[in-house]
Amino acid sequence: MVLPTPVVMLKKQVTKRLNRFVSKTTKMRSEDSSHQRSSLFSLPCSKTTLGLTRIQERVLASLSGPAAGKLNIQGTPKTSEHEMTESDYDNSWWAVVKEAFRGSQRDFTQGPLGLAIFLLAVPMVMEMVMESVFAVVDVFFVAELGADAIAIVGITETMMFLVYSVAMGVAIGATATVSRRIGEKDRDGAARFAIHAIYLGCVASIAMAIIGIICAPQLLRLLGAEPQVVRDGALYTQLMLGGNIVVVMLFLLNAIFRGAGDAAIAMRVLWIANLLNCVLDPLFIFGVGFFPELGVTGAAVATLIGRSIGVAYASYQLFFADKQFELRKEHWQVRFEIFRRLLSLSWVATLQFTIGTASWIGLMRVVAGFGSEAVAGYTIAIRVVMFALLPAVGLANAASTLVGQNLGAQQTDRAEKSVWKAAQYNAVFQTAIGIVFVILALPIAKIFTDQPNVLAYAADGLRIISYGFFFYGVGMVLENAFNGAGDTWTPTYLNLLVFWVFEIPLAYVLAYQFGLEAHGVYWAITLAFSMLAVVSAIVFRRGKWKLVEV
Repeated sequence: MVLPTPVVMLKKQVTKRLNRFVSKTTKMRSEDSSHQRSSLFSLPCSKTTLGLTRIQERVLASLSGPAAGKLNIQGTPKTSEHEMTESDYDNSWWAVVKEAFRGSQRDFTQGPLGLAIFLLAVPMVMEMVMESVFAVVDVFFVAELGADAIAIVGITETMMFLVYSVAMGVAIGATATVSRRIGEKDRDGAARFAIHAIYLGCVASIAMAIIGIICAPQLLRLLGAEPQVVRDGALYTQLMLGGNIVVVMLFLLNAIFRGAGDAAIAMRVLWIANLLNCVLDPLFIFGVGFFPELGVTGAAVATLIGRSIGVAYASYQLFFADKQFELRKEHWQVRFEIFRRLLSLSWVATLQFTIGTASWIGLMRVVAGFGSEAVAGYTIAIRVVMFALLPAVGLANAASTLVGQNLGAQQTDRAEKSVWKAAQYNAVFQTAIGIVFVILALPIAKIFTDQPNVLAYAADGLRIISYGFFFYGVGMVLENAFNGAGDTWTPTYLNLLVFWVFEIPLAYVLAYQFGLEAHGVYWAITLAFSMLAVVSAIVFRRGKWKLVEV
């Protein structure tokens, strides 16, 4: 419909005067802001200017009806009814903290990197803390049942290493592919890769479950369990291995959420699973109230129930409530090309995780030559260090998501900057923890033991390993950045080189040839992880990871 001439003239006059007023106001605001320090997460967009721009749109809409709503005033992009731009968010500190825990729907390929890292890292750090609670809670309650019960849990946990390796491998493939599709704004592609990752995880977990249920007693004997342990622990092992699908799905669904930028959902999933496990463990183990007294088997029942509820919640969020992509019928159709791409990432990531984790077995063999007290002290030191490094894993996962999404958005420079910034934050944080451990190594070790020789080994180990915390923080971010880019081969080669070619031989030489005993192993760990960080930084700067297609 053609507008009458007087209305057109009035519209032009209003637009001209409003534009002049907005320009003058924006100039005044920019001059004022030059004298003020903005917050860490502040955006360059002025709220006043944004409000005036909306006034323009409303005035013009009232003058010319629906036609004016299609206009692009002063280059302001027309967004859909449900989309929000960076300027629509409240970036005050408290608002950002609440957003991190509630879940953010921002586009992480835009806006300040510090804000993006914070919003992703906070829930991911909390997720890692909850992940560590699973192992601690079961052992805490089972310890009341005696040494045989602890042995059952410990030996079965060794078998679960294979489950964790497969779950981590598929999870890395899921994060890399989903984050890349999200960055490309290909929601359908992200949904398809998510579904196929779930297919892959189900097939792998079913195969491991069949082996675990049938061969549990034989596996216990293979790992050196005594006859009584095999008799009492076979059912526990069958339940844990037979129900491994909830472990795999927990890893996998959370990896999909992280890749999509929904880190808060992954955090809530583990909060739910852990809370239930903490409540149900004593009920099923000791038979409180009307609950049956199942002993060590009760720990498996409680863990499986807790994880199953967590998986149910995660599945609901993914299939019915997720805002990043909508799952439709066509996304469930099997595409072998997607399977091929996922497998090419996941099997290498599984190998990478296996190489790194198995190296600790080699170090334990070296320490074992100096007696049980050395082994006990080494175990205490390593457990404390691993727990302290969990926040670093959260920050590293944030870097992985940012790399994948920004590569998908063809923003390679932003992807690289996000990694270095996350590495900087991680290095500072881990250095602070390392300083605390160096100063308080003995008091911390006393929490776990009062035996003089064990205490000495534990305190010395904690102190020596803490010298390298700066490098640990940097190295973990860089390794996850490679994985987030889909370059799973590079960290696999680096793990093989550093841990098996350098670390284990060095530990043996320092321990036996130089007479440092267990202290030689501690120094080998510190030097190896420092070397890994330096070599990773050199390789990362070459930038070949930017060219990987997933």
